[in-house]
Amino acid sequence: MIYLLIDTSNQPLSVAIMDNDKILSEINNNEKVNHSVQLMPAIISAIEEANMTKNDIESIVVADGPGSYTGLRIGVTVAKTLAYALNASLYSVSSLAALAATVTQQDKLIVPIFDARREAVYAGVYSNDNDKFNIVMEDQYITIEDLLACLHSYGRPYVFVGNDTSKLAHLIDSDFIPNLPQAHVMKSLISTPVNIHEFVPNYLKISEAERNWLEKQNKS
Repeated sequence: MIYLLIDTSNQPLSVAIMDNDKILSEINNNEKVNHSVQLMPAIISAIEEANMTKNDIESIVVADGPGSYTGLRIGVTVAKTLAYALNASLYSVSSLAALAATVTQQDKLIVPIFDARREAVYAGVYSNDNDKFNIVMEDQYITIEDLLACLHSYGRPYVFVGNDTSKLAHLIDSDFIPNLPQAHVMKSLISTPVNIHEFVPNYLKISEAERNWLEKQNKS
């Protein structure tokens, strides 16, 4: 089975081509460039590097959120369009789980975080126990204060993961690993295909623009 894997959840971009569990090519980019400009060229480059054509792709895996509204919309739209055009199966994976899966250590809880501003984050808590990847806390929008209180309640050491950990270092209280997404890790996280026509990103929280619009509607 040939897989195309896409993660555009945030500023970093990652695209991979895999033959079952074998990585044929992977492109990782952390440049501050709109994904609408760089995603399709990255996909084309990854396909060419793998010595494949687009018609060889049988399944597509995309990070479905949480993360950047724009990034998620671009990644999911491209994934859905390609899956429909190529008659390929479509799978979705939590963006936070995908980030957590870049860490293999088993002695600590793994806490992937994305900065949500105002001392809040999108976060989940995961573990690698006996080489099994587990969800300890479901992905959610949460204040850093509440996240720390939750982590303390587990009574286990933990490590934060993600590109945003460095700028949040003054608010978190444990070691961190500033890993970038690696699209190939999503292959191990897929379960059942999603419905191409009904699938939408998992934003977890509406955008500020949408919230302001709803407030205006409620006042009218």
